[in-house]
Amino acid sequence: MTTPVLEKLLCAADQIRLDALEEEQLCRLTTATATALRDAGMIKMLQPKRYGGHEATPREFAETIMGLAAIDPAAGWVSGVVGVHPWQLGFADPLVQQEIWGDDDDTWIASPYAPQGIAVPEDGGYRLNGRWQFSSGTDYCRWVILGAMLGGADGKVQQPPVMLHVILPRTDYEIVSDSWDVLGLRGTGSKDIIVRDSYIPGYRVMNGDHVLGGQAQADAGCQETLYRLPWSHVFPLGISSAVIGAAEGALAAHLSYQRSRADAMGAAVREDPTLLYAIGEASAEIDGARQELLGNADRMWDVVDSGKTPTFEQRAMGRRTQVRAVWRAVGAVDALFARSGGNAIRNGNTLQRYWRDVHAGLNHVIHVPGNVYQTASMAMLGMEPSPKMKFMI
Repeated sequence: MTTPVLEKLLCAADQIRLDALEEEQLCRLTTATATALRDAGMIKMLQPKRYGGHEATPREFAETIMGLAAIDPAAGWVSGVVGVHPWQLGFADPLVQQEIWGDDDDTWIASPYAPQGIAVPEDGGYRLNGRWQFSSGTDYCRWVILGAMLGGADGKVQQPPVMLHVILPRTDYEIVSDSWDVLGLRGTGSKDIIVRDSYIPGYRVMNGDHVLGGQAQADAGCQETLYRLPWSHVFPLGISSAVIGAAEGALAAHLSYQRSRADAMGAAVREDPTLLYAIGEASAEIDGARQELLGNADRMWDVVDSGKTPTFEQRAMGRRTQVRAVWRAVGAVDALFARSGGNAIRNGNTLQRYWRDVHAGLNHVIHVPGNVYQTASMAMLGMEPSPKMKFMI
């Protein structure tokens, strides 16, 4: 299914697909692709309507990212990551909303959320220091949300630990330009961020534990279903959608390649029944992964839209489904790639780039299955997971 934003992006698909090759060298999105995303309103899909956003449903957001990632996995990934930040800003302090969007509601916000810095209270705000990795799309963003641990007067992490989400303008942090040289998702430009002794006023700081637990949304008085969804459901959705969309792109690239491929004897490989079986199975797996992820998004939406608060078990089941859907899609890409012959590994073959990109996406912390599967099983059995196991669920 298409969406209005995806329809606009499809009109620019040829250029986006061509620019994806250049992104491999630039290690970031091209300016043309970033402009196409901006013009289509991709990053505004989850943004509040009062600031020019669409307030789209999670399904619409996921379907749009999948369609874009099938064309260019890096563009899909950046959209999935950067596109979630307007959702969170929708329940941040109105002062910071106005600061970021008041003059330009097309302003993009980067992250990462990993608490790789320390914020020490000072004069109604915080003094922040740290270095963060993996700030996707950061070259095109003018603000950033950074995870940090609350520090004491000695500069060390306060006990018990408290996680914060700190919002900074571009003038208050440094992007490390040469910090993104990687195997896959090269075009995402997920560079390092450095903050040195920056003062952050209190209204730009959110309690990260409250954001993950839903208290921040409740305290902000959110009435819209979109902004009452669990953070642990919305944030992974964009990233997981990008990987599954890239898997769909890999399938399309594989089919295109096999249509003209011949074996050493000159026979058309596409007539090989073993290959046909593999294509049939892999395509079904990728479609199944897509339907799993979208169905999961619909179920969570229905729970919240009915006025209920999702239980921990429902959240855990949702995370399990997200993780499994991505592993299912990547496994299907592996099966296709293994049957593509030696020429598939050449740099000029599009298929190898998709293969690298889906595996890079699989390495994101939200797709690590161990803790998610174990916690989901404990919830099903009525067992109480430890606080550490509940993180991101």
